[in-house]
Amino acid sequence: MDELFAPLRVGKMNLPNRLVMAPMTRSRSADRSVNALTADYYAQRAGSGLIITEGTQPSVIGQGYIDTPGLHSAEQAGAWRRVTDAVHAAGGRIFVQLMHSGRVGHPSLYPDGALPVAPSAIATGGQMYTPDGMVDHPVPREMTLEDIAQTVEDFVSAAKYAVDAGFDGVELHGANGYLIQQFLADGSNHRTDVYGGSVENRVRFADEVARAVSDAIGPERVGIRISPGSTSEGVSESDPAELYRTLIRTLAPYNLAYVHVMEFGHREVTELIRAEWPGTLILNPHKTGTEAFVTPETALEVLQDDLADAVSLGSLWLANPDLQRRIRVGGPLNSPDPSTFYGGDHRGYTDYPTLDA
Repeated sequence: MDELFAPLRVGKMNLPNRLVMAPMTRSRSADRSVNALTADYYAQRAGSGLIITEGTQPSVIGQGYIDTPGLHSAEQAGAWRRVTDAVHAAGGRIFVQLMHSGRVGHPSLYPDGALPVAPSAIATGGQMYTPDGMVDHPVPREMTLEDIAQTVEDFVSAAKYAVDAGFDGVELHGANGYLIQQFLADGSNHRTDVYGGSVENRVRFADEVARAVSDAIGPERVGIRISPGSTSEGVSESDPAELYRTLIRTLAPYNLAYVHVMEFGHREVTELIRAEWPGTLILNPHKTGTEAFVTPETALEVLQDDLADAVSLGSLWLANPDLQRRIRVGGPLNSPDPSTFYGGDHRGYTDYPTLDA
């Protein structure tokens, strides 16, 4: 397992290992702000090469689920500061994932009862959990050019708040069927203006967000997550290879800290991205798209095959706060409890035992 523990330079950071903690929604921010329990959760996992937080909305209308945190006010940034201070005190490094959910939302989430927004007025076909039961995602409001410009500014503002909050950087969530991928995917983007139609037009929004955020806080503090061929939240891409080749070539000149690929199969597109991207590549490997979760053995294979520079793991970091040590000594590993993944208190959050315990 030595390859997993080789140091790695990412942006201006020196990672002590290549075991990245993947972003995972935990839905424990009842007031849209993180709390002391959040700080404990992330600080416990500071032994990862890099922590990428749960998806964090850059604006009120960017929220897609109940009890997720935001980063669009000074108060929210102050709450996150307690988290970053705890992680840094424990020797860790932490990026916040900025996630605008787009059409994955519901009027009940927003104080003014507005419709969620999207590239086109096309519903996901899915549902959202609420305390009163499941509700359908509505048909979203198609974004105007003014909406798009404002959303780019929302990402920039959130990135600046992230720096104020002490984060080492931000990850732009361009995967899993959320707003940036909704613009990329021809199944959810039926626009006829400069943001729709051709591949070059459909990558424009991702390009503008990445460029604006990089200009605001420095490209060494900016990563982006993508999921070629994903059908999450009802998106569909007719030609992932062409789409992501164009996107990667568009982003390459910015010298971003990293590209983070969430695989849903389509290994051939991962290999294409690896060949095209000149910087650091982080991979959450799912070669067939059916694997339950990433194992240490899979992570090692990815590095040995030079598919990526680092590997992100989700469920195993959730259940093993000292995962890097457990892998180093050969286990044992705690098993994650899916019943406590979303919502609740410390149970299934900060009470997974360490190896010493």
